[in-house]
Amino acid sequence: MDWTQQIELAAGRIKGHVQVTPVMTSDAVWDSPVDLKLEQTQHMGSFKTRGAFNTLIGSDVPSAGIVAASGGNHGAAVAYAARSLGYAARIFVPEIAGPAKIALIESAGADLTVVPGQYADAAAMAAEYEQKTGAMQVHPYDAQLTVAGQGTVLREWEDQGLTADTVLIAVGGGGLIAGALAWAQGHSARKIIAVEPETCNALDAALKAGEPVDVPISGVAANALGARRIGSICYDLAKASGTSVALVPDKAIEDAQSVLWRAHRQLVEPAGACALAALRCGAYLPSAGERVAVLVCGGNIAPDPLAN
Repeated sequence: MDWTQQIELAAGRIKGHVQVTPVMTSDAVWDSPVDLKLEQTQHMGSFKTRGAFNTLIGSDVPSAGIVAASGGNHGAAVAYAARSLGYAARIFVPEIAGPAKIALIESAGADLTVVPGQYADAAAMAAEYEQKTGAMQVHPYDAQLTVAGQGTVLREWEDQGLTADTVLIAVGGGGLIAGALAWAQGHSARKIIAVEPETCNALDAALKAGEPVDVPISGVAANALGARRIGSICYDLAKASGTSVALVPDKAIEDAQSVLWRAHRQLVEPAGACALAALRCGAYLPSAGERVAVLVCGGNIAPDPLAN
């Protein structure tokens, strides 16, 4: 796979459909300056919109339309992209997605089914719907077009002048960090560190087991980072690059959310603050003089603070 070519193609496809998200340097979120990319300002509040548009534009969509299973952000992104491009979409989400993300998907106009249980239950129903109707499934993380779309985040950040030695990225199913690893392998020697909640640690468990394995899911970021098993694309790229994983407790994630709000009035969901939590709690300890960047990846906080 020539990932550089695929990510360049993705950047061309999605141009004009997604936001170029802002970057900043903060002296207030840690002991030393930290570079931040505020991807939570993307359409529908997360990086997922990039992969959704790349998949739909890069595929022959059948007359039966689109189907996706999602913990929330992916469903919202697919619904938004489908509506923008004129396709019908059916989204399956688990109850754990929560009312704020469910309402966000509904606002994008997709047909929505809320499934009892967790993401795996929604994924099973989406697969059944795909088989029954012939709709095209848009996978949230373990598909080449999805990963290439997410890889445009790091490509864009480098175009914006990123010079950090190390980038911290939160991991759920692995699409975002897979895209970053795929881009970095051909363009820079910068280090990419995976950050997972202690209670949603699919990549860490896979790297320790030598293969993707199922893990239990719980905690404050479960509705966004709660993949039961890491994607095979992410696993292969992480293993090949020797990617390290930092595990963070829920308390550190909540602290990172709080400091982003207090310091910069950036309101982010737990998953969006997860990468910063690794710095804040010491799960990742930079060496002397190491410049660190943090990808802030999601802003769909629950409950919606302005819902009423």
